[in-house]
Amino acid sequence: MNICVVGTGYVGLVTGTCFAEFGNHVVCVDKIAAKIETLERGEMPIYEPGLQAMVERNVKAGRLKFTTDLTRSIEDALVVFIAVGTPQGNDGRADLSFVQEVARTIAHNLNSYKVVVTKSTVPAGTGSMIRKTIEDNRKEKHAFSVASNPEFLREGAAIEDFMRPNRVVLGVEDETASAILRDLYRPLYLIETPIVVTDVVTAEVIKYASNAFLATKISYINEMADLCERVHADVHVVSRAMGLDRRIGPKFLHPGPGYGGSCFPKDTRAVLELARDHDVDLRIVRAVIEVNDARVGKMMDKIRTAVGGELRGKTVCVLGLTFKPNTDDLRESPAMAILDRLLEAGARVRAFDPEAGAALAREPRPGAEICRDEYTAAEGANAVVLATEWNQFRSLDLERLRSLVATPVIVDLRNVYDPNVMREKGFRYTGVGR
Repeated sequence: MNICVVGTGYVGLVTGTCFAEFGNHVVCVDKIAAKIETLERGEMPIYEPGLQAMVERNVKAGRLKFTTDLTRSIEDALVVFIAVGTPQGNDGRADLSFVQEVARTIAHNLNSYKVVVTKSTVPAGTGSMIRKTIEDNRKEKHAFSVASNPEFLREGAAIEDFMRPNRVVLGVEDETASAILRDLYRPLYLIETPIVVTDVVTAEVIKYASNAFLATKISYINEMADLCERVHADVHVVSRAMGLDRRIGPKFLHPGPGYGGSCFPKDTRAVLELARDHDVDLRIVRAVIEVNDARVGKMMDKIRTAVGGELRGKTVCVLGLTFKPNTDDLRESPAMAILDRLLEAGARVRAFDPEAGAALAREPRPGAEICRDEYTAAEGANAVVLATEWNQFRSLDLERLRSLVATPVIVDLRNVYDPNVMREKGFRYTGVGR
């Protein structure tokens, strides 16, 4: 099957590559020529485990190509996936201008029947907008279908999530589109992946509802962590016991500095605004956002207390800057927000992250020294703040670390270490909810 994927960001690049791995002929399109040139050289614009090898394999096999020629890519494709950005606008709503632009281009180049599929996260009603845009702008009266196929990819585990998903959601408006998209996902039938087929607007809501619920679990356990600190309980035991209840499940019950990244912050705000537009008050989602917005401030209070109350003039080592491990994504990262607050408070910041170097070069933080490794970052520190739980931070040489810091203070915002072990090693330890 010939597929065109518009957008080579995180979602588009992973989607196109994995569809090529399924045996399809895929063209990934982006209007940024420099990005296409980078991909053609075999260099990945994002860090995602396993992605580069899969791209190289499918390019070599002739199933995967990259181009800036959207016109020809649309003309040659049976299925066109829209995987462009839907950033948060100034009013909190999803900005659909890129989606509209692609829809108009599809209309101008509609030379045969096509299925136009939104892969981007979009608010309810976007499918109807795409249909109207194409109908109003097409030069020839060829038939087409509009569909929604939301992605549920976790950064750092995207390849596994695509190749072995919990479910595939197909929002369609006719049987033809349903049959084509089912055939596209046929390789997943072998592993008995559930395929949920519904209408377009329901599929659009599924994505927002899923992300808002996962964000709710994070904010909920963070509030329980605050309670545990006050009553001297251990939130780790609490969350583990909760997670053993199959009605609840263990995922996303890890206390810390709050959620970040390209999805949860943007999507919770967008669904809140969507609901307001339809006179629905999503009080739980609103509370989830409020709890998360306050989270960095609570983590800063921990750091201040750990160093004695005054941050000005202190040296703070920050380990991990991405919003989660196994990605180079700094978008809305709680760790970066903490770094910025430390600088504002007059602290000297020495930081290290295994994969954020290129992103930091694009978003430099004057006053923060980005070090070559975790031990260099810890030299002379009055406190070491573990902000992102990269695996290599789970087995630090504690004796070496103890010899490098000025003050043996650890603020573990991800609860990576056992408090008793850290105290035995001579550190003053602060965790979250413990």
